[in-house]
Amino acid sequence: MSPAVVAMVTGRAGFDEFVVARSGALLRTAYLLTRDRHLAEDLVQTALAKAWSARRRIVGDPEPYVRRIMVNEFASGRRRKWRGEQPTAEPPDTHRPPDEPDPDLWHALANLPRRQRAVVVLRFFDDLTEAETARTLGVSVGTVKSQTARALAKLRVDPLLEVD
Repeated sequence: MSPAVVAMVTGRAGFDEFVVARSGALLRTAYLLTRDRHLAEDLVQTALAKAWSARRRIVGDPEPYVRRIMVNEFASGRRRKWRGEQPTAEPPDTHRPPDEPDPDLWHALANLPRRQRAVVVLRFFDDLTEAETARTLGVSVGTVKSQTARALAKLRVDPLLEVD
């Protein structure tokens, strides 16, 4: 993101530019966390709404702040569930992002605890460093390292990922 956007994110135009520039990457992260396109869109929308409310407190690049909101909302599991689904004869949009992981890896990730899954997504799918991941999650680098190690240990012994 351009330095002008970072400097002007407190204004509506700057925030709008940030949303346009980074919403695709944020949606990808949310999708990898939730495994559902519609829940991912809701998660991004919630995070952006909260970031908009706090925009005057955001110093520098707003993306880590928004990612932290997303991960916290996802990990808390407190997200309000909408119960207004209506059955239809045809299935809804089944669009799958092109960068969705292999189905076996997908299921193995789903078996991880939410915080471990968040660390794996941020570190290996979003390619953040340990320090960036720690900043995003609001934890120490040591916590990121230990959560990564635990997650990778679980993935190594997951029968879905056994290599023949």
